[in-house]
Amino acid sequence: MKIAEFLSPNAIVADLSAQSKPAVLEELCRSLAMSNTQLDSSRLVEVLQEREKLGSTGIGDGVAIPHGKLAGLPQLVASFGVSRNGIDFDALDGKRTHLFFALVAPENSAGIHLKALARISRLFKNPRFRESILKAQSPDEIYGLIAQEDAKA
Repeated sequence: MKIAEFLSPNAIVADLSAQSKPAVLEELCRSLAMSNTQLDSSRLVEVLQEREKLGSTGIGDGVAIPHGKLAGLPQLVASFGVSRNGIDFDALDGKRTHLFFALVAPENSAGIHLKALARISRLFKNPRFRESILKAQSPDEIYGLIAQEDAKA
């Protein structure tokens, strides 16, 4: 599975304006809904917030992968955002989070959902890759870096 299969350059926010966890989720969901017109932004936010109640999806090293499942969704979709200043996302390591990968899967898709989470987690373990994403200036540049790193793995 390649990230390009479920992430569109149109769903990337190169400079998130959000300053809080709820605001980040809203901004990522707006981006996701704009690139997938069949999706409702407020419903996506609800799905991600429900998952966050179970425990933070801030995995550490400045990375969070908010995710959830949505009934009626035809395929896996994602959005990505970069916060230059970082946000307190209740990450496991207690550090500010800069890189956010929001992932929404069809309700009955455990396998694909888990594969996508594992793939994203594996890519973002690389410190040089995370640094290059933080330096990128545009959605297209970020997408290119993700696609390039994804092709290696």
